[in-house]
Amino acid sequence: MLLGLSEWFWQERRWFPKGLGWSDLEDRDGRVYAKAHDLWVALPIALIFLIIRQIFERTVATPLASLLGVKETARLKVPHNPTLESYYCNITKTPTETSITSLCKQTGYSGRQVHQWFRRRRNQDRPSLLKKFREASWRFTFYLLAFIAGLAALIDKPWLYDLKEMWQGFPVLTLLPSQYWYYMIELGFYSSLLFSVATDVKRKDFKEQIVHHVATILLLSFSWCVNYIRAGTLIMLVHDSSDYLLESAKMLNYAGWRNACNYIFIVFAAIFIITRLVIFPFWIIYCTWVYPVTIYEPFFGYYFFNGLLMILQCLHIFWAVLIIRIAIRFLTHNEKVDDERSDKDETDESDEEEEDNSNMKKKGPVQNGHTVHNNNHSKTE
Repeated sequence: MLLGLSEWFWQERRWFPKGLGWSDLEDRDGRVYAKAHDLWVALPIALIFLIIRQIFERTVATPLASLLGVKETARLKVPHNPTLESYYCNITKTPTETSITSLCKQTGYSGRQVHQWFRRRRNQDRPSLLKKFREASWRFTFYLLAFIAGLAALIDKPWLYDLKEMWQGFPVLTLLPSQYWYYMIELGFYSSLLFSVATDVKRKDFKEQIVHHVATILLLSFSWCVNYIRAGTLIMLVHDSSDYLLESAKMLNYAGWRNACNYIFIVFAAIFIITRLVIFPFWIIYCTWVYPVTIYEPFFGYYFFNGLLMILQCLHIFWAVLIIRIAIRFLTHNEKVDDERSDKDETDESDEEEEDNSNMKKKGPVQNGHTVHNNNHSKTE
């Protein structure tokens, strides 16, 4: 049954234009073509990346964090309470006022003590500043090296300057060694991100990140199998062109270098918008969606490939909205650039502020500990 399913899945009419097929990609006359079984190489590369990352974070990122003055915030541990711990783990991390009243009766704690326990318990689960810095350092290093390597591999290729060259001679396009390693390393890296997603810093766009990693892996794998390699290398280069700037801004933010972080973020925002909202949709997607139909009739692989590109573009728009919001807030109010996707530690003063606000709602405005009555009557009263 598996053999029949495999034959059905790999039918030539699904993945190639009419009149072309797998036989056109058989090695001959010293010309080498991409093969589906080459993709297995990405798995050991992903495992190697996971090992290198652990070594890098301990030997490079941690000393760098100390050099830049990244300091850990001391977090108070909560006293063990089975009732509150069970509620926190099994029901919700942010109980309502009604639930807090019920928990007070069960534990003998005051409302403020319950608030404080949940706040400190949430802080314990949040990643430390050092963990965030080490993760950003690793990604910064990879994205920067990948961008430089990708640029070096494509700088002399005609399809970097004339996108229509992506389809010149398709699908009989010889595989170059630089393309092979560019693909395998990028595929291995994104696979390693998918493997480590459970232990990485979990942000508010966690689901979007998962979709992005899966779509990227599918896109790279599919483009490799059907020899869309020229398009794939351009897509990777566009994505790597701005990511290292974002990670460097994060590193400076964690180190408390506010001005440097803000200005690098503005540069990142400009490059992100140009590459992801202009070059990617109007140049690259145009040359994968519009131009190919002038050469051959559309087929399933054509729609599948462009469908994955559209998923990435939707994610680009989602992230662009967040980036523009942060940039506007900085440019108009000179505020500190913060990653809106990250959870921030809650301070001990937060409960006191909440309690004061609650008292104000119940008793009205207060001044010097006494209620201020409204004596501003109009003349007509």
